[in-house]
Amino acid sequence: MGIKSVSQKPEMESENRKAPDGDEGAALNGRPLSSALRQFTSEYLDDLKGTLSALDLDALSQAIGWFKQARDEGRMIYICGNGGSASIAQQMVVDIVKGASFGHELRFKMIGLTDSISTITAYANDVDYSSVFVEQLRNFARPGDVLLAISGSGNSRNILKAVEYANGIGCRTIALTQRESGTLKDIAHLTLAIPNRHMGRIEDCFFILTHMIAYAFMEGAV
Repeated sequence: MGIKSVSQKPEMESENRKAPDGDEGAALNGRPLSSALRQFTSEYLDDLKGTLSALDLDALSQAIGWFKQARDEGRMIYICGNGGSASIAQQMVVDIVKGASFGHELRFKMIGLTDSISTITAYANDVDYSSVFVEQLRNFARPGDVLLAISGSGNSRNILKAVEYANGIGCRTIALTQRESGTLKDIAHLTLAIPNRHMGRIEDCFFILTHMIAYAFMEGAV
């Protein structure tokens, strides 16, 4: 039997597909962005810009000053948060312990209370979840140390217990939370409040504020 010729596959239509008029240069997965998605991204960024412009820079400067004093005096800085706030806390530890310390004569001492999964799960399982941060502070914290507590809602019980304990033994406490509601903003000594209820924008601002604190040292502003 003769060999049958194999017909060539037609070129993929999507390879030569052009964006409709008005959508050139804007695509998502090879497809034009819809006007609805354009509107969403534009409104998201506009809201974020407005939120950032309303942040309290005096409070931020004070927080940076407290970090500097803790570093200069050899005091500990602690940080805690849940979920996305825990990730932000861990990122800040990296920025401070490595980025703001490497190559400097004065180095930071910072511990993420979110970092020891074994310790957290032991307390959560054997005691209760509200104790996972405060019990670590009972081991380490001393008067004059700094606690940075992050909570989008401002009502996480394990965060509130940690701040209450830190206040009680003479630590300085900084809250990173929303301005509109929650208990955390009212019990911390210093609050970096986000004037927005949208969790995405709140966490965007959390990242930016923690970066501003760290980069103030990394870039020699203080």
